[in-house]
Amino acid sequence: MTEKTPVSLWFDPFCPFAWVTSRWLLEVEKVRPIEARWHIMSLQVLNEGKDVPEEYRERIAKTVGPGRVVAAAAAKYGEQVVGPLYTELGTRLHNEGRGKQLDGLREIVEESLVAAGLDSDLIGAMDSAEYDEAVRRSHDEGIDLVGQEVGTPVIRVGANAFFGPVITSIPRGEDAGRLWDGVLLVTEFDDFFELKRTRTGSPRFD
Repeated sequence: MTEKTPVSLWFDPFCPFAWVTSRWLLEVEKVRPIEARWHIMSLQVLNEGKDVPEEYRERIAKTVGPGRVVAAAAAKYGEQVVGPLYTELGTRLHNEGRGKQLDGLREIVEESLVAAGLDSDLIGAMDSAEYDEAVRRSHDEGIDLVGQEVGTPVIRVGANAFFGPVITSIPRGEDAGRLWDGVLLVTEFDDFFELKRTRTGSPRFD
């Protein structure tokens, strides 16, 4: 059997672009010898001290709960539960569109814990600062690999780390593999830093 290469991805559960990238990475797993590993990061921590609209700052301050619960689940069960819990959260927040209204956030997290087979009492972490330091440590681990002027997601493959790729749809099959090959190729060049164009579409999760 071909040995699989560990690939770490840092995400904030509320980031739709991280969600698309994460689902692409699962497609890559099917066609390339990689093993995805999942780590929490925080849009709130990312934007501390940055000039962002106050409305956005207030919104992301209200969305820290799911990240706290992910950190609490990892502390109780180990890092292997982060991916499945993220899948349950992201499916509800993004695919089902329930993240647009924050009133039902607690219900979404409770449902996700149950669906992932985890202790529903972990919902208490939503309203507690107990795991904030763990979230910050995980966030800093990812962002320190790529610098402060990027966002979520961050991907690391061995010594190679980068922000993105930012995509608005999920490539499937060999298309997912070809995109992986290209991203890996350009990011392995030490003097490569940026390739960007104006985004003209919104994320799609189908």
